[in-house]
Amino acid sequence: MAVGARSGHDDPEEGHEQLAESPENVTDRPMERGSGSGGTHGSGGVHGSDGVHGSGGVHDGDKDGDSDGSDARKPRSFWKELPLLIGIALLLALLIKTFLVQAFSIPSDSMQDTLQRGDRVLVDKLTPWFGSEPERGEVVVFHDPGGWLDNTQAPEPNVAQRFLSFIGLMPSSEEKDLIKRVIAVGGDTVECKKGGKVHVNGVPLNETDYIYPGNTPCDDKPFGPIDVPKGSIWVMGDHRQNSLDSRYHQELTGDGTVSNDEVVGRAFVVAWPVNRWSLLPVPGTFDQSGLSAAASVASAAAPGALGLAGAVPFVLWRRRRLTRGRTAG
Repeated sequence: MAVGARSGHDDPEEGHEQLAESPENVTDRPMERGSGSGGTHGSGGVHGSDGVHGSGGVHDGDKDGDSDGSDARKPRSFWKELPLLIGIALLLALLIKTFLVQAFSIPSDSMQDTLQRGDRVLVDKLTPWFGSEPERGEVVVFHDPGGWLDNTQAPEPNVAQRFLSFIGLMPSSEEKDLIKRVIAVGGDTVECKKGGKVHVNGVPLNETDYIYPGNTPCDDKPFGPIDVPKGSIWVMGDHRQNSLDSRYHQELTGDGTVSNDEVVGRAFVVAWPVNRWSLLPVPGTFDQSGLSAAASVASAAAPGALGLAGAVPFVLWRRRRLTRGRTAG
C-alpha cells in the first residue's frame, strides 16, 4: 500500500519530465505503465522514482538559474557606491550652506556674554530669500560694509579648510564677516547719551539681559541721534566696551549703518561646543509696543507733513487770486 501510494505520487513527476523527453519516449510510456501492473515491477516503478532524483537534477538546474539571476541582480559593491554617496553628500552640504543654514565661528569677544570666542553658531540663510529683513534684537552675521575690518588680519587657511568652508562643513575662514546685535532698523531714530540708555524712537531700552556685566550702554562712545536709512540697520556688540560697532564707523558711507544687502542671515542657535547649546532669542525689551508705535507715528506723520507742505502754496495762490478778483471788481 505504501509503495502504491509512493508510485502514485511519482507518476505526475514523471509526466512532468516528459516535457523534456523525445516523442518516442512519450509513445512508449503507456506500454511501460501497462506492463508495470505487477507488485514487483511496481516497486521497480518506485525504484524508477530515480526520476524524483532526476527532478532533483531539475532542481539543481533551477538553483543554477537562481544563481545566474542573483548574479544579474547582485547589488554593487560598497566601495563602488562610496564615491557616489560622498558626491551626493557634498552636493547636499553645498546646497544647505548656500540656501538654508551656514556655520560661523566667533573670532572675538565683542558679543560676550551672549557668545564666547570659539563658539559655532548656525545662521538662517533661507528666510532672506523670501524677503525677510533683520529685526530689532536679532543677532545677525553680515559682510564687512567696507572699512570695518581693514586692520584685522585673518589667518590664512590651508587647502582642506578652504574646501570644507566652501561646502559649508567648516565656518568661513576667508570672508570678512561680522556678528552683532540689531538695535535699530530702517526708519528708526537711535541715540545714546553718556550715562544714559540707548533710545530707539524715543523709547529707552533695558539691556541688562544681554549687555556684558559691568558694561555701560554707550559711555565709551555716545552717539546720535542717528536716522537709520530705509533698508539698513544699526548694530552694536553686547560687550559694549570691547566692540567696534556702528558707533565707531560713523565717518564711513552710511554713517555707521549696515545695508540689509550685506546681511548673511540671523544667528539662531549656538551649535558648538555641546555644553553651550542654546537658542538666540530676541530679548524682551525689543517687544515694547512703543518702539514700533513711535516708528509708525513717525512714518504716518511724514506723508501728512508732505501733504501740508504741498497744500500751503496752493492755498496762498488761491487766496491771491481771490484777492485780485475782488480788487478788479
